[in-house]
Amino acid sequence: MTLTLILIILTVGISMYAWSNQELMNNWIFHPYSVAKKHQYYRFITSGFLHADWTHLLFNMFSFYMFAQVVEVRLNSIYGMQKAGLFFLMIYIGGIIVSDIYTFFKERNNRNYQALGASGGVSAIIFASILLNPLSKIIIFPVPFGIPGFVFGFLYLIYSYFQAKRMGDNINHDAHFYGAVFGFLLAIFLVPGSLPEFIGQIQHWRIF
Repeated sequence: MTLTLILIILTVGISMYAWSNQELMNNWIFHPYSVAKKHQYYRFITSGFLHADWTHLLFNMFSFYMFAQVVEVRLNSIYGMQKAGLFFLMIYIGGIIVSDIYTFFKERNNRNYQALGASGGVSAIIFASILLNPLSKIIIFPVPFGIPGFVFGFLYLIYSYFQAKRMGDNINHDAHFYGAVFGFLLAIFLVPGSLPEFIGQIQHWRIF
């Protein structure tokens, strides 16, 4: 039983339970106003284990599963399971927390703003994986061919940045952006030599 699977099981179970328990949903969802006025800082973490519906939940957990294994295996090979597990949680849970900090300051006086989902943590893991394996092909439906991870990452950051500026689709793109940046930077710190290796692989990549 890997840490990746444990986190997926926990997230699926808590999300499903919250769908039938509105009190839990209200108490755990990310509500910047409650954090600011009532000091409910735990919401930075608990909101990452809640999802709006099955589509939201399955998309996040599938993405997490596909990329988390690369990160978990690499950390295990360097630090051993116990220490690696702690560092893996630092990336994932840290991504959930850090990704909401900007939103907290932007919406802390807005009584009506709420957010939920593990997207910040998932983005952190995806970009840690891209750092460690930048040439791994990623398929984006409906494009029939894969693109290198580092190209996907670059496009993802640009898309998230400009969508956050537009604020028109009820998705917290700020969380995606800051979670991604956090995961990439923390992985550089945790995996010695990963940045030169990343740069070296990109330098030798050719489109044809």
